[in-house]
Amino acid sequence: QVMLVESGGGLVQPGGSLRLSCAASGLNSEYHYIGWFRQAPGKEREGLACSSTSNSRIYYADSVKGRFFMSRDDAKNTVYLQMSGLKPEDTARYYCNTDPVSSWGQGTQVTVSS
Repeated sequence: QVMLVESGGGLVQPGGSLRLSCAASGLNSEYHYIGWFRQAPGKEREGLACSSTSNSRIYYADSVKGRFFMSRDDAKNTVYLQMSGLKPEDTARYYCNTDPVSSWGQGTQVTVSS
């Protein structure tokens, strides 16, 4: 079972940047993808980006393409989400998870507001 711990969220002004981290202890070849998700109050969870664990391919949702960039440090079992050009509608709690799905972590809150 993978344990997921997200960090790096905070309050940022519109147009600002943040880098989120997700430490994924126990990640191994049984997991095909690891990705980032977010959920805003009253809204469904949204997939943002995912990376195949077997190659370097990364896929992005249209809502974040060109603004958010996912990267991995396999030696540290950590994935990152570099977010730039943040908008108020990016305000949400951000999570990472795997495929097959692991238990959800607590996430990290991102608030974009002036």
